[in-house]
Amino acid sequence: MSIYGRDLLSLHEYNPNEIRSIITLSLKLKNGVHPPSTLKGKNILALFEKPSTRTRISMEVATESLGGHFIYIDKTTSQLARGETLRDFALVTSRYVDLIAIRAYDHNDLIEISKWAEIPVVNMLTDKFHPLQALADVMTIIERKKGRITIAFLGDGSANTCHSLMIASTKMGWEFRVGCPKTLTPNPEVYEMARESASKNGGAILITDDPVEAVKNVDVVYTDTWFSMGIKRSEERMKLLLPYQVNSKLLSHAKEDVIVMHCLPWYIGEEITSDVAYGPKSVVWDQAENRLHTAKAVLLLLLTPGFKGLT
Repeated sequence: MSIYGRDLLSLHEYNPNEIRSIITLSLKLKNGVHPPSTLKGKNILALFEKPSTRTRISMEVATESLGGHFIYIDKTTSQLARGETLRDFALVTSRYVDLIAIRAYDHNDLIEISKWAEIPVVNMLTDKFHPLQALADVMTIIERKKGRITIAFLGDGSANTCHSLMIASTKMGWEFRVGCPKTLTPNPEVYEMARESASKNGGAILITDDPVEAVKNVDVVYTDTWFSMGIKRSEERMKLLLPYQVNSKLLSHAKEDVIVMHCLPWYIGEEITSDVAYGPKSVVWDQAENRLHTAKAVLLLLLTPGFKGLT
């Protein structure tokens, strides 16, 4: 299935078969299968508005290892910092490069650039979605689990990681639970997207403020930092989220072979305890590695005409 030339702003715009095609290619690339075509002659422009470790490294290594050229731009050192419009940025850079990847605070900025860009635009994280992370998450789960999976996300239900994995999970026909305070539930628009996806694909969604109900008999427990995307640290927020900390006591309500996931960076002693983070149920290092393989797959599929994967 070809997705050549498409934007990747969120996984909502991709159907289950398209998501599976990305994951299938990612798994083959991880297992050492070499693609018949590469990114030779392709230039990838990566615009960063906020700090990054895994996203920047995985995208840069993916680009360079496939023969492409990675161009890093810090927004603060570009003309965007002096008032150049996103429209002009998109129109100009479309003449120079083959794909624009963006890590931004405001998802609306990403939409504005994609509106005017004449080339594919890829979301490397916004306040609303983190599709590249969700692809790596799904890949990691498929490597470890089979059948209809049940996933519990604990913490801030309005986090971009929760949004993207909720959509991805329902596209896969899995059950997705969110254990979060009533004041930090998923964005209503995103929830409706996921609910519609669940209805079409046999998935299910549960939103609860009871962390034990969220993790009961689940296959996967996922958490993320409580202070991200410019959220200021506060004792009030810490107290609000503390019941959703992923620790051994909470995990005892999940399946015996549950796996624990975190997109990193984590804050040990806050959203997750040290014994769980570095324990035998944690798969975070595989999860982080898979950011590289899914990045390769996305770039190959978006930039290679007629490329449908590996046989």
